[in-house]
Amino acid sequence: MIENYRASFLWGEYGFRDAFNLTQNWCSEIYMRLNQAPMVVMIENYRTGLIWKLFMRDPDIQNSLKKLNQESQKK
Repeated sequence: MIENYRASFLWGEYGFRDAFNLTQNWCSEIYMRLNQAPMVVMIENYRTGLIWKLFMRDPDIQNSLKKLNQESQKK
């Protein structure tokens, strides 16, 4: 059900809507401000660790960490 809303209901021309209620089929007319969007990411990362897990799974991050580890062992 949420997949149907994602494209047309919760996401608009300028990004995420500020508020919504799926049981009332209601969505705010205004959008999240730039300073609010990072808070959503931080809250999700605190709740589930998803952002950190996705970040650490990135191949560029993994390669960088390996290189850092090798450099630290040389010293």
